[in-house]
Amino acid sequence: MKTRNIFKTVKGQPVIDGAGVHLIRVLGPSDVYDIDPFLMLDAFDSENPEDYILGFPMHPHRGIETITYLIKGEIDHKDSLGNGGTIKEGESQWMTSGSGILHEEMPQASDKLFGLQIWLNMPKMSKMDEPAYFDITRDMIKSIDLPENGGVVKVISGLYDNIDGVDTRHVQVIIFDISLNPGFEFEIPSNEENNLFIYIFEGNGFFGENEDIIVDNKTVAIFDEGDHFKAKAGANGLRFMLFSGKPLREPIAWGGPIVMNTDEELDEAFRELRLGKFIK
Repeated sequence: MKTRNIFKTVKGQPVIDGAGVHLIRVLGPSDVYDIDPFLMLDAFDSENPEDYILGFPMHPHRGIETITYLIKGEIDHKDSLGNGGTIKEGESQWMTSGSGILHEEMPQASDKLFGLQIWLNMPKMSKMDEPAYFDITRDMIKSIDLPENGGVVKVISGLYDNIDGVDTRHVQVIIFDISLNPGFEFEIPSNEENNLFIYIFEGNGFFGENEDIIVDNKTVAIFDEGDHFKAKAGANGLRFMLFSGKPLREPIAWGGPIVMNTDEELDEAFRELRLGKFIK
């Protein structure tokens, strides 16, 4: 057995995106080969509606899947294909942009907007597939109580303790929302072929075999190879997202909201945008 240890941490930085949304940008282009098949992670954490109500007006995506996970708040959305709806507290939305989609996401004023959006790369063979949405309602996210009142694991995708999350379309990944009570130790097997990283929402904790280094909230920890993952909550408890997936190991050509495999494909996507031919 080899326990995964942290080889890199990334502290989230406040940025303004969309039409003026204040968010925490944690992972991006400089991290892609460490977190492959994932691409980017943005987190939301604000009690001031002025930080986010201007939202993300209509914008394009191609070649990726966006996964929005909302712990608190509401986000209205609609797109160029006529879809629309609301992501509510405790829900998630899995959007496959595929060959191309225009969509908007508009957070609604509430006591708190708290959650994240992560981008998942699509394999070369699937990048031009038909766009699609998959709404993950609260009742679809299974919650498993840990022994000894240690906490809760919410399974969004992947398998935990014989409980399956949602069946993802193109890349099979693990996404868990894990809450640990103070001092509780948590350990699970991990496919050694996968990349694995976490994002801490609340509290802090220790990871791997090194209990001398504590990792604080609003931080990503990226782990080295191994077949086990181990965490221990700090004195104030710990809540984090765990992400894991088998890397695609394909070339990445990234331009804003579009991620393809070559610069030529990227140029063609933006040419189609200019000519009004982006939507297939």
